[in-house]
Amino acid sequence: MLDVIIAVLALVIGGGAGFFAGKYYRKKVAEQKIGSAEEEAKRLVNDAMKAAQQKRKEALVEAKDAALQMKAEADREIKERRNEISRQERRLDQKEEALDRKAATMEKKEEDLRRRSEQCETRLAEIEQIHASQLEKLETIAGLSSEDAKQLLLRQLDEQLTHEKAMHIAAFETQTKDEADTMARELISQAIARCAADHSSEATVSVVPLPSDEMKGRIIGREGRNIRALETATGVDLIIDDTPEAITLSSFDPVRREVARMTLERLISDGRIHPARIEETVDKCRRELELTMKRQGDKAVMDAGLHSVHPDIVKLLGRLRFRTSYGQNVLNHSLEVSYLAGIMAAELGVNVTQARRAGLLHDIGKALDHEIEGSHVSIGVDIAKKYKENPAVIHAIEAHHGDMEPKTPLAFIVMAADAISAARPGARRENVENYIKRLESLEEIASGFEGVESSYAIQAGREVRIMVKPEAVNDDQLILLAHAISQKIEESLDYPGQIKVNVIRESRAVEYAK
Repeated sequence: MLDVIIAVLALVIGGGAGFFAGKYYRKKVAEQKIGSAEEEAKRLVNDAMKAAQQKRKEALVEAKDAALQMKAEADREIKERRNEISRQERRLDQKEEALDRKAATMEKKEEDLRRRSEQCETRLAEIEQIHASQLEKLETIAGLSSEDAKQLLLRQLDEQLTHEKAMHIAAFETQTKDEADTMARELISQAIARCAADHSSEATVSVVPLPSDEMKGRIIGREGRNIRALETATGVDLIIDDTPEAITLSSFDPVRREVARMTLERLISDGRIHPARIEETVDKCRRELELTMKRQGDKAVMDAGLHSVHPDIVKLLGRLRFRTSYGQNVLNHSLEVSYLAGIMAAELGVNVTQARRAGLLHDIGKALDHEIEGSHVSIGVDIAKKYKENPAVIHAIEAHHGDMEPKTPLAFIVMAADAISAARPGARRENVENYIKRLESLEEIASGFEGVESSYAIQAGREVRIMVKPEAVNDDQLILLAHAISQKIEESLDYPGQIKVNVIRESRAVEYAK
């Protein structure tokens, strides 16, 4: 038992000794490692300090170099600025010297001008005195006062200017007329040569032939009931006179007159003439005439080569077939204007389709001028605007009689084509009273000018021949007088085409040999 205890104690003591011995050994080893680590740390710190000092020295060197470079650049810039300032100062000094010299020169010039001005005033005073004395001498020598001399000089100057003005006007008018006449003659002659048209043959009355004079009594009817019914239904006056086998229909409206003519011819051929039959026939003829006018309008549109024309406008064109103006059929006139406008537009480079359209529609207002108040121009413009026609076509319609100043080539073309169609020989008839009145007005205008001895309208009013007093009108004033008369005629008269103003000055010397 004791041995066991001793053995246990020995083991305990041995284990404790071993434990302390191991612990002492580990402590020694740890102390050695700590010492070596401290030495290594010291070495690293020393190396780092050395490297930092080296870097610091290098940075100081670089900073010194940069500072030296910046200083050198600053010195160079300062030097350049100083040089520029020096140059500016020298330039300013030079300018100041130049200004001083100019100021001195200006002072000298002002002094010189003041001296010369004084001399001029002195000389002007002397000249005025000399002029006054010369005027007195001239008045004494010539026997004229200054006012009389001025009037004489003005008269001479006026005569000279009149001569020069007449020569310039004559030369300018001759040149302009030659050029314009040549071009216009070519265009118009080509257009007229390519347009074949009929002479005027329309009238405002219609004559219906009768198979016998007995038919007149049947048309009149018992107590005139048939003729009253016919006139009431058609709005036309029936003139039954002593003309054998004929009845005359008279109406301002050609459409009504045509309806009455068709009705009367059918009643005559049918033989049944009474009020009920008359009304029935009038309605039927009116419907047939509407279809006829539609076909006439379609034919006119096709003949003009147009398309997209509103149906209502086509009907109005058909109505123009039964409308006349100065004896000229308006639809034929419109077609003629359409052809002429298209030909001239092609020569001048203007839209041919628009020209034909404007020419065909320029008198469309005459289809309704018996029913609507206003001129046919304003009515035609309203119709064209209503059916959305091209603005250029509307302007041509509005300007073709000068109601508005033409502003487009198309408007001038339509005006020219309308004048050609209306003024060509045989196109229109004019009654004798209006014709004589126009000729008398033409002669009256020409005779109203000072110096005119007599005037004669010749060639159906296409020329006025004027005889002037040779002692009152000289050769230079002759040109001015012809120009003034032509202007007065243009302002005062309305006429187709143009009127030639022929002014004649004739001097005669008569002596008798005995």
